[in-house]
Amino acid sequence: MEGLFDYAVLWEAGFRNVTCSLGTHLNALQLRQLCDGPRTVYLALDADANGSGQQAAQSLSQTLRERGVAARLVSLPEDHGPNSFFVCGGTAKEFQHLLEVACL
Repeated sequence: MEGLFDYAVLWEAGFRNVTCSLGTHLNALQLRQLCDGPRTVYLALDADANGSGQQAAQSLSQTLRERGVAARLVSLPEDHGPNSFFVCGGTAKEFQHLLEVACL
């Protein structure tokens, strides 16, 4: 997630293993924590019209893969981040589906 509202709405929807980058880059501690063992990381950054969120997700994905972590890109509706997805009526079940079909 990029922002605290994204983090909060996902927590409220029942997704507990969530972290927030407070922007489009992970800090050194976040990166170490995500890479401390085998796991799959789902990157759900904003689907910005200018592509900045998607570009950041691609870059983060590459960084994680270089460290041996499986990374999947969550495809959100255009111009939405996790927060606006839920604010506009998206459900936890629908978001779970987005996770299930996320691209490698």
